[in-house]
Amino acid sequence: MTDQRMLTGDRPTGKLHLGHYVGSIANRVQLQHKYETFLIIADLHMLTTKNTREDIAKVSTNARDMVLDSLAAGIDPARATFYLQSAIPEVTELNALFQNLVTVPRLERVPSLKDMARDAGKEEMPYGLLGYPVLQAADILCVKAHVVPVGKDNHAHVEVTREIARRFNYLYGETFPVPELVESDVPTLVGTDGQGKMSKSIGNVIYLSDSAEDVRKRVAGMYTDPKRIRADIPGTVEGNPVFIYHDVFNDNAAEVADLKERYRAGKVGDVEVKDKLAAAINRFLDPMRERRAHYEEQSGLVDEIIVEGTERTRREVQQVVFEARKAMGLTAAYNQLRRKAERARKSRENTAP
Repeated sequence: MTDQRMLTGDRPTGKLHLGHYVGSIANRVQLQHKYETFLIIADLHMLTTKNTREDIAKVSTNARDMVLDSLAAGIDPARATFYLQSAIPEVTELNALFQNLVTVPRLERVPSLKDMARDAGKEEMPYGLLGYPVLQAADILCVKAHVVPVGKDNHAHVEVTREIARRFNYLYGETFPVPELVESDVPTLVGTDGQGKMSKSIGNVIYLSDSAEDVRKRVAGMYTDPKRIRADIPGTVEGNPVFIYHDVFNDNAAEVADLKERYRAGKVGDVEVKDKLAAAINRFLDPMRERRAHYEEQSGLVDEIIVEGTERTRREVQQVVFEARKAMGLTAAYNQLRRKAERARKSRENTAP
């Protein structure tokens, strides 16, 4: 492991799914052996679209689920530091320092923000959502991360971070690394309904925590070739969600090739194709289920991991914010005022009758 750092994470809005895995988690599992790893539980980001008292009341439960999902997927708690974003107020201070280094028109060009607002049912863009990439820059730079493995939706966000880091360094001296984006092999995964990406809010998902029976039910209901009303009608493989999932999750390449050939020839039904996909996904998830059971049986362990990680991260962030303030001259400005105030106080005391 080098002395370089990786930062990534998720909003605590529910359990993680296969889309999260292919979009980012698989990279995290690999990169944790190469980089010092920080994994954020981004509950302040959650507030941009989910900010009712009911939403906030679910944060601790969702945070535990997220961490458990990550451990089950292969994240080693000895190599990764999990932390709760809202428990580190210094992150918001860094956000305040950064917000003047980027313009509103620049943020309005980030394509995913409008999509996030639409998916959340927002008719107008909340101020916090427009500033989402700036807070994300604070998240990344508050631990001086060098790499950021993210899904396709966050590519533009990381570019804003890179611009802010360069701008800060130009104005105030070299303070932050300019982080590199690490793309996944499968940037997005189509939902089980065939309508856009896999999304918790839509419900077109297969969760990493699903039981074998849950997986079979979800796969059985998957969207497939709508023109194929009988098994003896030649079907389309390209763009077919069932075969997209076979390509990603089925470890039996010969089986996938055979299914594709017979599907195109009208010699296999959707039931068989889906049954074999469900079996493949369950083979993929079985090791995660074993790891999940191992961590679940240790009562309170996940809570300890989050609390210890948060306390460790806060110490790191406090130092980074001090360095940023010092680079900008904010620390010197207050120190000058404080010293002059102290001299004035002593002068009054010395001249008092």
